[in-house]
Amino acid sequence: MNSRAETHVIEAEPLTASAFAPYGDVIETAGHEAVPMNQGWARRYHDLADVDVTDRQGRVQISLAHVQAEESPVALRLLERHPLGSQIFMPLSGHPFLVVVAGGREAPPRDALRAFVGGYGQGVNYHKGIWHHPMIALEADADFLIVDRQGPGANCEEIPIPDGPVEIHRAVRP
Repeated sequence: MNSRAETHVIEAEPLTASAFAPYGDVIETAGHEAVPMNQGWARRYHDLADVDVTDRQGRVQISLAHVQAEESPVALRLLERHPLGSQIFMPLSGHPFLVVVAGGREAPPRDALRAFVGGYGQGVNYHKGIWHHPMIALEADADFLIVDRQGPGANCEEIPIPDGPVEIHRAVRP
């Protein structure tokens, strides 16, 4: 009997609010009403994500991350989750990115993983406790604005990919 697990392949799907809803919020202007501001010089889109960081006296922190691009297929390395707060990633470029998530079980089986390709004008907010792979930039290195929790308590758990290797194939373009 072969002790090496076969590679599990996941086809990435387009990032949509309805498909991503069990894991968090898609941050985008599509489908949201704009409110004029600054005497009409700008439009504001209110309340696009539920930022949840106040457990154990947490506070909002804003960071920037530079992510090196990966080529398809993408081999997953690990999963992480943040049990004390949500986490937003908003790209600062127009390049596509890959989001890999699973429900909040202790160690989700690899067949529970879902992959989404996000595009221009989209970002994601992982709800508290959602397993996800670290952000993956596609086509070019990318910078991301991160909004998450700072404060007491352990807010990052990491585990190896369960049940053997997983590859994400990108069949869609945002």
